[in-house]
Amino acid sequence: MRKVEVELGKASYTIYIGYDILKEVLVPFVQQEGFSRQAMLVTDSNVGPLYGEAVKKCLEEAGLSVCLATISAGESSKSLAVAETLYTKAIEQGLDRKSPIFALGGGVVGDLAGFIAATYMRGVPFVQLPTSLLAQVDSSVGGKVAVNHTLGKNLIGAFYQPRAVIMDLSLMKSLPKREIYTGLGEIIKYGVIYDADFFSFLEQNSEDVLALEPEAAVHMIARSCEIKAAVVSEDEKETGLRRILNFGHTMAHAIEKETNYIRYNHGEAVAIGMVGAADISARLGMIPSSCVARIQALIEKLHLPVQAEGCTVEGMYKDIFHDKKTINGKVNWVLVDEIGRVSCRNDVPADVVKAAMAARIHA
Repeated sequence: MRKVEVELGKASYTIYIGYDILKEVLVPFVQQEGFSRQAMLVTDSNVGPLYGEAVKKCLEEAGLSVCLATISAGESSKSLAVAETLYTKAIEQGLDRKSPIFALGGGVVGDLAGFIAATYMRGVPFVQLPTSLLAQVDSSVGGKVAVNHTLGKNLIGAFYQPRAVIMDLSLMKSLPKREIYTGLGEIIKYGVIYDADFFSFLEQNSEDVLALEPEAAVHMIARSCEIKAAVVSEDEKETGLRRILNFGHTMAHAIEKETNYIRYNHGEAVAIGMVGAADISARLGMIPSSCVARIQALIEKLHLPVQAEGCTVEGMYKDIFHDKKTINGKVNWVLVDEIGRVSCRNDVPADVVKAAMAARIHA
């Protein structure tokens, strides 16, 4: 088992990563935290039937009385309407200010359950139990919780840190291949923004990475979490350094919105957005075209798309101005200085952005 510490003063917590660790970590953790007895376990219609009862049993063994709340799988559940049903359930079950909320599932479950935990009674304890590769390396770490609005993704949310993140990688055995690939999109990102050696590791071990060979899986998940933890520890509320975690996301969010959050899942959109951001960097003379080609080659090798269907340049360009990272009408782009190092710029000309977007649209 690997442990990664997220250092945030009083809000610090530990990430536990390993195979078949859920019971051995979760039961003693719950017993030492001093939670109230009433608890809620939030999961979705994909994960719940597979693991919901087993995790509920673990929590009951630890002394909790658990209400299992199952939402419909998919991005559409990350809404205020679904949040209200969970608030109602929490009130009906008698959850108080020390009642923990556990998130068992992927990013949608984690974001939604975390948003409930951040806002119910002005904040109750929250524990992440991510089951998808994407959630393990991205949304479960760093304390961003949110729901979507019809006009944009993650526009209603908070910074709210979990008490712990427990990743039992054996729960990934039921993941479809596409869900593995989408997690790899975010994993590639960490190499580009922070660690050239890690990028090289992914290039050189692509077969083991794709197969989730245990040693490779533990290493790439732990290293991704270490990088995100290092960035978040330095900049919890995204006032500076943390912005680098948004590499590829500005264009990705536009692609997701243009395709109604249906055609591409998050990691696929980020993969396309990373090539787009690298392309902008090259057009601005920051990197040679060979660097863009290397990033694109790894993305394709790990079975991710590099162009989007169903989008227009005009639509995507309009969408980026609704992004949370856009301040006073200026879009903050995370661009590549070299593999392993990025920087933020808000002075990218419109024609450069549009040309890079046009290159990312499948004719």
